[in-house]
Amino acid sequence: MKSIELKKMIKEAVKEAIQEEIKDILLEAIRTPKGSSVGVMKESIQYVQPPLNSPPQMDAAQRKNMYEQVLNSTSISLNSSHVVPFSPQPGFDSSNGSLPSGDVGIDQIMSLMSTR
Repeated sequence: MKSIELKKMIKEAVKEAIQEEIKDILLEAIRTPKGSSVGVMKESIQYVQPPLNSPPQMDAAQRKNMYEQVLNSTSISLNSSHVVPFSPQPGFDSSNGSLPSGDVGIDQIMSLMSTR
């Protein structure tokens, strides 16, 4: 079976399924009595009071000072010894971390480039 034929069959099956579902939804909506509240959604917005012990509001200078303190304390404890060196994994990155040997012809390179 060709992929085009399979694609058409899938599209038709999906259309049929959607049409059946829409038909059922519409029939259910029509059969529901208008006076009943079943299936009617109402939006309700509730105000949530912030906790009483919320932190005090800071102005821009105080916030900047706080961030500087955090960054300075972090920079003291971190240095280049924390960097993990890269070591290639055999079979994943290649056996020794280098590219495999091989010759690539100019015709192969040109076939990859788009003609504009």
